[in-house]
Amino acid sequence: MDKTLPSTLLWFRQDLRVNDNPALSAALAAGHPVIAVYIAESSPTVGRFNPHAHTPHVTGGASRWWLHHSLQALTRDLAALNVPLIIRQGSPQDIIPALVSESRATAVYWNRLYEPFATMRDAPIKSGLKASGIDTQSFNAQLLVEPFAVATKAGSPFKVFTRFWEAARAIIDVGPPAPVPRKQTGPLPALSGLALDDLRLLPTRPNWAKSFEPVWQPGEAGANAALDLFLENGLSHYAAERDRPDRASTSRLSPHLHFGEIGPRQIWRAIGARSPDRNSDKLLAELGWREFAHHLLHHFPTLPEKSLRPEFDHFPWEEDPAAFKAWCHGQTGYPIVDAGMRELWTTGWMHNRVRMVVASFLVKHLMVPWQMGAEWFWDTLVDADLANNAASWQWVAGSGADAAPYFRIFNPILQGEKFDPNGDYVRRFVPELRELPDSLIHKPWTAEHPPKDYPPPIIDHGAARARALSAFAALPKPARE
Repeated sequence: MDKTLPSTLLWFRQDLRVNDNPALSAALAAGHPVIAVYIAESSPTVGRFNPHAHTPHVTGGASRWWLHHSLQALTRDLAALNVPLIIRQGSPQDIIPALVSESRATAVYWNRLYEPFATMRDAPIKSGLKASGIDTQSFNAQLLVEPFAVATKAGSPFKVFTRFWEAARAIIDVGPPAPVPRKQTGPLPALSGLALDDLRLLPTRPNWAKSFEPVWQPGEAGANAALDLFLENGLSHYAAERDRPDRASTSRLSPHLHFGEIGPRQIWRAIGARSPDRNSDKLLAELGWREFAHHLLHHFPTLPEKSLRPEFDHFPWEEDPAAFKAWCHGQTGYPIVDAGMRELWTTGWMHNRVRMVVASFLVKHLMVPWQMGAEWFWDTLVDADLANNAASWQWVAGSGADAAPYFRIFNPILQGEKFDPNGDYVRRFVPELRELPDSLIHKPWTAEHPPKDYPPPIIDHGAARARALSAFAALPKPARE
């Protein structure tokens, strides 16, 4: 083996796919042997949610399960291209230069991330490599429009989704997909790395993720299968049924998007190949909300931890451990809320409409700080995404950009009756209520003989609503922007 043969180093992050991957395509086109690396970043706060915008945040438990299987799939897909995936653990600031030396790399390529801690970390790595004469390039594989590419006429970030999306759509150019990668030939440098199991991403005792296995297929093949299934069975009635948790009416692509097993440009092209209608427009708008969340996080780095609207710093939140525990475990006595929280624990995912309902219940009925709900979602969602999680929780809480008004308080009874009219969703995840008739399943406490193994409501809806509105009315008035 010619040990002096130069190579190209490809750094994988949240772009765990081989198709339409601009960094991979560029690396293979460079003409030197390509060595891929995935770096599991170490953190002194392992086991705790760390939303601080300027430090690496610890991956939640459900996401760690997904990451294991996604890396497993990526390793197989890269092997088919004769590209080895080296796994290291530690600081990229130390590992990337070391790998450059070990592999005699003359180039390092990666796809960009947009979380503030990632951009602050990547910039000195790039500048250091370039100062050493290494060809260092980064690409956009994660977003339709990068956060810094869209601004108001005054040059400031958008805080209203509809205006953001109008401006973003005007400049979106997905272009053709990256060239299909071809198998590389020739000798490769022999580099050491960890086994995937060494990262200990999977739960063991107990294996609480066992129920995830029949629900999900992490990896690029699973992402493409999910998109194909949605295009065939779901898109034609998406606009009318996307709020129905009792039906298979959503794409369920969110975890695949977060880990980059499929890119938004691929979805955009697939939708664009069909005749435009309100269903495709609605799905593209959901991609737009994802873009908006990243736009917000880029411009407001404290979004995961601090209310964007400063008046909410004065809100009288109640850190009620018993109420929070009941919410987490799906024991609030409100069936649509409990079904959602149990779906989350069972599958690592929750229907979007129900996410809004359970979040509203936590912050407005129980007045528990939205940050506590965001932390629980971060640990239990397979699609946990820093930008989406923070922006969505702040939207529901009323403290974020383009937020739902605080006085919009979801009535969990009416939400259940409207979006799960036959109780199918509740019966699936709250088996204690299976025998109740449809007319009572969303208010079981009104039955002549309420189920003994299901709790009564943790709080009265009317009283909770009045308390929340009173607290909101006492907030300082926001300053005019």
